[in-house]
Amino acid sequence: MIEFVSKECIDTQKEYMKNVRLKNEGTKKTAVVVTYGCAQNETDSDKLYAMLFQMGYEKGDDEKNADLVIYNTCSVRENAEVKVYGKVGTLKAKKKKNPDMVIGVCGCLMQQPHASERIKKTFPFVDMVFGTHVIHEFPKMLHHVLTERERVFSVDSVDGVIAEGVPVVYDKWYKASIPIMYGCNNFCTYCVVPYTRGRERSRKSEDILKEIHTLCEKGLKEVTLLGQNVNSYGKDLQDDLDFPDLLSAICEIDQIQRVRFVTSHPKDLTDKLIAVMGNNKKICNSLHLPFQAGNNRVLKEMNRRYTREDYLTLVSKIRAAVPDIALTSDVIVGFPGETEEEFYDTLSLIREVRFDNLFTFIYSPRKDTKAALMEDPRTYEEKLKNFNELLEVQTEICREANEAYLNNTYEIIDEGLSKNNSEMRQGRTTTNKVINYKARADVKEGDFVTVKVTEVMSWSLVGVQEC
Repeated sequence: MIEFVSKECIDTQKEYMKNVRLKNEGTKKTAVVVTYGCAQNETDSDKLYAMLFQMGYEKGDDEKNADLVIYNTCSVRENAEVKVYGKVGTLKAKKKKNPDMVIGVCGCLMQQPHASERIKKTFPFVDMVFGTHVIHEFPKMLHHVLTERERVFSVDSVDGVIAEGVPVVYDKWYKASIPIMYGCNNFCTYCVVPYTRGRERSRKSEDILKEIHTLCEKGLKEVTLLGQNVNSYGKDLQDDLDFPDLLSAICEIDQIQRVRFVTSHPKDLTDKLIAVMGNNKKICNSLHLPFQAGNNRVLKEMNRRYTREDYLTLVSKIRAAVPDIALTSDVIVGFPGETEEEFYDTLSLIREVRFDNLFTFIYSPRKDTKAALMEDPRTYEEKLKNFNELLEVQTEICREANEAYLNNTYEIIDEGLSKNNSEMRQGRTTTNKVINYKARADVKEGDFVTVKVTEVMSWSLVGVQEC
C-alpha cells in the first residue's frame, strides 16, 4: 500500500524552512549539493536546492568554501561509493576550521546499513545522514542540527512514501525531468535499487499532470518522465491511468512539444505502449531499453525475466511502429560466471540490434545482492579485455549510425553554449543526438532552431543553423 505524506506534514516542513530562514537572516550562506548517480538522484538534489533557497541559502561554487555541503550518493557501483568516502574525508580540515559548517550525506548509499554506519563512525564531523525516503523532512533535520548542535540520522529501511508539495527547482525553464514513480519490484540479482529506493510507488496522475501544467505556465516545452521502470506505472494505483494512457494525457497538453521517458524494462513494454509511441509525434523517437546481457543463461541468473529472443522480438515490434527510432541500452560485462562464449552472445546481439549508444559497465559486486554471493572465476583482466572489445564494436556502430545524419536538417531546442566549444551552441534531436552548432547571434536558450549537420563524430554531431 502506498503511503502518501499528508499536507499537514508538508506544512510543518514549511514552518521549519521559515525558522531556518529567519535564523540565517542578515547573513550570506552558501550551499552546495554534490550529486552522484541517476536522474532520480538529480531530481532529489533539485528538491534539496529548492528547500535550501527557501531557507535563505544561495548556491555556492565550491564545496570546500560553502557553509553547507550535501553529498547525494549512488549505490549502484563500488567506485561511486569509494569516491564519496574520499570526498567526505577532504572536508575534515574545513570543518575543524569552521565548526559551523554543516555537512550532510544522503541518497541511495545511505540506505545501505554498512555505508551509513561507516559514515556515522568514521566521519564524526558529518552532521546529517539521511536516506531516500525522507527528502521531504530535510528542513526539520537541518533545523535540528542548527539549533540543537546534534547529529541527525534518518536511514530507516522502509518501502518509502510519496510526498507531494515539496518545492523543486529546475535548471532549465523549457525542459524538466519529472518523477512519475519511485522504487523497483524487479530484484535483478546484481542491483541494490529495490533495497535503497524501496518498492514501486506511483504518483497519482492528477498530481503529475498538475505539476506539468504549472511548469507550462513558465514556458515548459519538453518533459522527461522518470522511474526505475516507467512501464510499471499505475499498477499499484486503483482507478488511475496506466503508463500508455499517462503518456497520451501529457501529449494532449498544448504547450508540451516533446515527451521523453526513462527507464523501460523489456518485460513490461507492452504492445499498447508501442502503439502510443508510434501514433503520437510528440513522443520523441528515442528509447532506452536495457538488455544487460545477450545470453539466456546469464539473463536468467540476472533475474531479468526475458530471453534474448524476447528482446529481439520486442526491438522488431518497436522499429516497425517507429522506424526512425534511436535505441540505447545498458550492458554488463563480466557478470559472475559469464564465460567467454556467453560474452560473445552479448556482442552478437549488439551487432544485430545496432544501438545508437550503450552505457557499458564491468560487473561491480554490491553488498546485499544475490549476485555478490555467486562464484566468479574470471579475472578482472579477462573482463576488461572483453569490455574494451565491446567498446570498439559499439564505437564503430555509433559512428556509422551518426553518418545517416550528415547533410540532413533537424529541429532542436537550443540548450545554451556547447560544453566542448564556447564558440558554438548545442541542442538535441528528437533521437537524443547532441548537435554542437554555429548559431546566429539572436539565438536564445530554449529557442527551437533548425540545424543542418555538417560533420559527424562517434558520440555527437556538428552543424550550422539554417536560415
